[in-house]
Amino acid sequence: MKKILLHAFCMSVLLAPMLIVPAQAQTQPLLPRHRAELTFVANQFSNNLSEYSLKTNGALVRASGSPFAAGGAPNSVALVPSGRFLYIANVIPGGITAFSVDQNGNLTPIPGSQFAAITGTAFVTTDPSGRFLYALNCGANCSGDGPGNIQAFAIDQLTGMLTPVPGSPFSTGQYPYSLAFDPTGHFAYVANAGSGDVYSYAVDSGTGELTTLGLPVLAGTRPLSIAVDPWGQFVYAANTGSSNVSAYAVNFDGSLTQISGSPFPVGAFTSAITLSQNGKYALVSAELGVYVYAIESTGALVQLAETPVAAGTGPNGLALDPTNSYLYVANAGSGTVSAYTFVAGSGKLTPIKGSPFAAGVFPAGVASAPRPVHQ
Repeated sequence: MKKILLHAFCMSVLLAPMLIVPAQAQTQPLLPRHRAELTFVANQFSNNLSEYSLKTNGALVRASGSPFAAGGAPNSVALVPSGRFLYIANVIPGGITAFSVDQNGNLTPIPGSQFAAITGTAFVTTDPSGRFLYALNCGANCSGDGPGNIQAFAIDQLTGMLTPVPGSPFSTGQYPYSLAFDPTGHFAYVANAGSGDVYSYAVDSGTGELTTLGLPVLAGTRPLSIAVDPWGQFVYAANTGSSNVSAYAVNFDGSLTQISGSPFPVGAFTSAITLSQNGKYALVSAELGVYVYAIESTGALVQLAETPVAAGTGPNGLALDPTNSYLYVANAGSGTVSAYTFVAGSGKLTPIKGSPFAAGVFPAGVASAPRPVHQ
């Protein structure tokens, strides 16, 4: 029987890359100005994609035409740094649905979409340059067979079309579920839900090929989400089964060493993790809501006293917006998206008026990106 991997309450968990595009106004005195932004949510059970524009306070406004058909069991969504191309992982039957995004936020299928991928495609992300897309097949734990692997594709910079990278698919641990890059794009890290470990890779910047670095490091039970700090010093894996976060220091060669005190406890059903752009805070979703942790100079995590902050039922994927000002959480059980203001200097989260906002059925992955400025 075909299976879909579900996050806690057993549902799936996603982590999409967060991108920063700061800009400044041209008048005096200089005031901060940011490009308009969009947020996207993959709704696994309704087979569609919700699109929202952001108000100036971070509130979500459903885009015209939303939701959009997004293939079978969409579970993860990723965008290139410019926001111009969008990719969705389809668990059943496996594949990648792709759209181009115009200046108005309108979505147009990319020629060739849906792109072939191995059955059980659970997660997609792009490298920091936006030149390569990586898709994780979680194998028999989803709708596929075997232990799973990593597929890599070159992204056509004009059309968004995908071409398999030589040597792809690449091997990893059992049931890979999340992949994250260091900020330079030279190293990649994969959380393997089945084998409970993290694999490290060197990335060929010219071809996108992956080469295993050293031995895998142990994580907790069922790691489903992984993140790298913006300075490339630390890696964190959110372990759903053991309700904690494993922390690692990045060695000079890109390999990992467990940090003293790791793993750090979180609430039940720890699901997704993302890090603030200044590297000071880790945000983690779990059953009771969103936990915020201060990141010490050693990489150790210290929970802020005022967290967790409540979310909806079954908080799943989460994403900070490109300005590092707002946090969005996909609530799989309640079919909503919780929205918060985030203060990067203190780690404080405050629910935005009108939150939570309606999404589709079983929202799983969420990503936020700048609205493209040209095509």
